[in-house]
Amino acid sequence: MTLKTLRLSRSGAKVSYREHGAGEPLVLIHGVGLKSAVWGPQIVALQDKYRVIALDMPGHGQSDPLPSGSQLPDFVTWCYDVLATLGLSSVNLAGHSMGALIAGGFAVRYPEMTRRVALLNGVFRRDPASRVAVEERATEIGMGQIDLKTPLARWFGNAPVEVAAKAQVAACLGDVDPVGYGAAYSAFARGDATYADQLCQIACPFLALTGDGDPNSTPAMSEAMAKLAHRGTAVTVMGHRHMVNLTAPDEVNTHLLAWLRQPIRQKACQ
Repeated sequence: MTLKTLRLSRSGAKVSYREHGAGEPLVLIHGVGLKSAVWGPQIVALQDKYRVIALDMPGHGQSDPLPSGSQLPDFVTWCYDVLATLGLSSVNLAGHSMGALIAGGFAVRYPEMTRRVALLNGVFRRDPASRVAVEERATEIGMGQIDLKTPLARWFGNAPVEVAAKAQVAACLGDVDPVGYGAAYSAFARGDATYADQLCQIACPFLALTGDGDPNSTPAMSEAMAKLAHRGTAVTVMGHRHMVNLTAPDEVNTHLLAWLRQPIRQKACQ
């Protein structure tokens, strides 16, 4: 999967991305600490029917970072800049983890550009204990104290498919730029409620999918988000955790295809 780069028309920042296939555009945004290559199973499965564009988030892959102190709305604005530079006026948008926060925020702020939106392993209104823990991790990462073993242990078990996915994710985390990682994680830690009250405004087909064993992006969170969205569907993939797109690719791809086939019918809630 060849990596491409472009210069954003508004900010001039560099963005790296992967593009395959033709047809209706499907834009994919990965989670914090990762890169566009983790969407490999989805690119392979969907490129025959869609123009699949997997972005490297700011400060990840070869994409330039956002300024220090940037928060979730800044990442949403970045996403708009990317799509505008690519000349895309209407897209299907799917994000994983931090990418899910960006995708959800984008659907709220730019409904006219969002055909469908899917949030994989998304977070929504963390409880107080979880909020404290993730903000403490954000502070540590910002100080250069990066612990890779803990998230890997939380995201993966010992099944063969998980071992292979764990190696890929470990390589991404080991290669990530510490400054870009810290900036994105800070936005991730503080972004779970940023657009929460506005999910009711999302009128397009909305998918919230997670694994039943994900302790931080729980099935309850996906169900709550789907209930708020106007045309929401919640899916729980049994026997899997946070990197469900890698550990259960066939099941995830089946649900993504069903979501992509839903008709577009805009009707904003009052």
